[in-house]
Amino acid sequence: MFDMHTHFIPPDVLLWLKDNQNLVQARWEKKSPDQADFLTVNNKWGFELKESFINPGLYLQEQEKAGVSHSLVSPIPQLFMYDFPEYITSELSTVYNRSLGNWIHDNSERLSALATIPLNNPVHAANEIKHAMNLGLKGAIIGPGLSNVMLTDEFFTPFWEEANYQKAIIFIHPLLCEDPRLQKRMMPNLIGVPWETTICAADLLLSGMLDKYPNVRILLAHGGGLLPYQIGRLNKGYEKWIGVSSSLQAPPEEYLRRFWFDNVLWNNTSLNFLVEMVGSDRVVPGSDFPFDLCAWPPIANNESGVKSLLSI
Repeated sequence: MFDMHTHFIPPDVLLWLKDNQNLVQARWEKKSPDQADFLTVNNKWGFELKESFINPGLYLQEQEKAGVSHSLVSPIPQLFMYDFPEYITSELSTVYNRSLGNWIHDNSERLSALATIPLNNPVHAANEIKHAMNLGLKGAIIGPGLSNVMLTDEFFTPFWEEANYQKAIIFIHPLLCEDPRLQKRMMPNLIGVPWETTICAADLLLSGMLDKYPNVRILLAHGGGLLPYQIGRLNKGYEKWIGVSSSLQAPPEEYLRRFWFDNVLWNNTSLNFLVEMVGSDRVVPGSDFPFDLCAWPPIANNESGVKSLLSI
């Protein structure tokens, strides 16, 4: 069984955080005697720093115990560092990707990995994804853009051109939504995370970028958010409005099948609907391990999605 949505923090990254804790406002806080410390960076998005996040041996042991034979490891979104000056984001990206490269080199049968990149400087991001893939990584995990810049903006052209040239996997994984309406009842995570994916994926689809960069393999977290469920609305807009259809060569439903989706949905009916909409070769098993809201152990499904995503 495969797990295409997991997260890990290598020891070198943890050491970098400790060495630069004042610079990035990294704080470790004990909230309960029966929990690990909670790590907060830049005064937001705190999470429990479980041993599975930082212990390579334990990570592999937990994956094996769940029956996972091969895992795709991603950096954690809390360490994207897009809000910091470019040199900080670039430095941490280099440390993170080098560490993951060494880890997968020593465990090539068990692990593949994605890079983190300085998306706040698309030229540097292009250079970093090229460097990371030379280290053996499969592509990069990124957020759904910057605070006021969507991924379809021309600002990101250098990054997309390199990702397309490298035939990279680009895993779009949002951070918690900061919409002021979603500040209670864990809604920044429960509703905000899939909402951010929906906005980003719909923008990518409607922009025509999937035609412009056909070699990029875009993986959407958490079943693609709300997009698969509302694709009929986009189709109707395509029929009615030239402002929708002018950038596309086919109805939105056809483009939906050009993304990949993980199956982190916790509901078999939802998962069956997704597979029916896009095909089993576009859905990959994932867990979001080891975050609290993870689908653990991952649900096994047709491995054709994994093979098409990893090009194996």
